[in-house]
Amino acid sequence: MLQLRVNGTERSIDADPSMPLLWVIRDLLGLTGTKFGCGVGACGACAVHLDGQAIRSCITALADATDHDTDPAGVDGEPQCGYCQPRQIMQVAALLRQNPKPSDQEITDVMSGNICRCGTYLRIRAAIKAATESPL
Repeated sequence: MLQLRVNGTERSIDADPSMPLLWVIRDLLGLTGTKFGCGVGACGACAVHLDGQAIRSCITALADATDHDTDPAGVDGEPQCGYCQPRQIMQVAALLRQNPKPSDQEITDVMSGNICRCGTYLRIRAAIKAATESPL
């Protein structure tokens, strides 16, 4: 049995330590908010927070997530198609937690590698910028 902290709750997981975290979250824990996209870590649809950092759960082994805080469903949003939403939101949430006022280049660097089927990159970037300028 491996121990996994998910959304602040300790869970005992009886699974192969090499099992991708994505399938542990979806299939074993029934938390289907984490999505399968490509399965090779390219698209980011499977993004979750691991100790506050956005990671791609389809290429992260269960063993690599034990003794860490895992948060697959801590942020909500309103998607257009939903394909890229998990990665986009988890990535920007981690960025803004670490740096509430990132520069344009920091936003670009952190958000690079996100694949959006709708091609709304400029609108997503504008939304991030607007969030950094809004009072909390």
